[in-house]
Amino acid sequence: MKDLADLFPGFSSHWIDTSAGKLFARAGGEGPPLLLIHGFPQTHVEYHRIAPALARKFTLVLPDLPGYGWSEAPKSDASHAPYTKRAMALALIELMQQLGHVQFGVIGHDRGGRVGYRMALDHPGRVSKLSVLDIIPTLDMWKGMDARRAMIVYHWPFLAQKEPLPEMLISKAPIEYLEWTLGSWSPDGLKKFDPRAMEHYRAFFSDPLRIHACCEDYRAGQSTDVKFDEEDFKAGKKITCPTLALWGARGIPNSGGDPLAIWQQWCTRLEGRAIDCGHFLPEEKPAETAEALLEFFGRT
Repeated sequence: MKDLADLFPGFSSHWIDTSAGKLFARAGGEGPPLLLIHGFPQTHVEYHRIAPALARKFTLVLPDLPGYGWSEAPKSDASHAPYTKRAMALALIELMQQLGHVQFGVIGHDRGGRVGYRMALDHPGRVSKLSVLDIIPTLDMWKGMDARRAMIVYHWPFLAQKEPLPEMLISKAPIEYLEWTLGSWSPDGLKKFDPRAMEHYRAFFSDPLRIHACCEDYRAGQSTDVKFDEEDFKAGKKITCPTLALWGARGIPNSGGDPLAIWQQWCTRLEGRAIDCGHFLPEEKPAETAEALLEFFGRT
């Protein structure tokens, strides 16, 4: 494997044992702790453009989710248990504890946003504030899966197909699939992505074990994650910490209803708005995204 650029100079590196196996994380900055959770098909590197601004005010922890990046890919089972957002959230709490952080703010993009809101529901005492980037809850995504949405988020039903169908097809051209996916979710294609970050994504997505882990993530999302959401929604359980929803004006959530109205059904202290970009807020509009996050998490 070719050497990959260090996009977080001055940050420390950690491999930490958790219930999901050994997870990798970068850490740096000064101030209250802030956990940044990446999405698919990326790694912690997706935050490299906003990390310098956030690190001036916060101690950042940027893990790779189980099965992504440099983190261990736990062996799955018929219920896809290690890849549920509940299991991932618990593993990240364990990671944060070992780094000395009991309560912390959470930023989650894409799949990371799903881990983040599940963490806030399951462990409300841990999450001081939450920001979700370009998602709506998993239950609402599947409930709204009509023909139009299915064409936009075809990867949801595709990656959730029974093993080995998606793994077999993706493994024939993993880099092409990765680049098509990233480029199709941004109005400018791949132009807004740092070539050095792209090398990180290509290296991770070239590993068949990690392609399988990504599919398990989506299989859990289609089954057990929906069940957990349904149980909480029917019980009237809410996210009680201050919550900021940001989404791309040309992103996926904005293509099917008002994201803020959807999140209002789940949160008691919500605010949010669109940013003029596609799906990848931290890379397409880093300055505006960082400014919104700093204002929200810096408020007392």
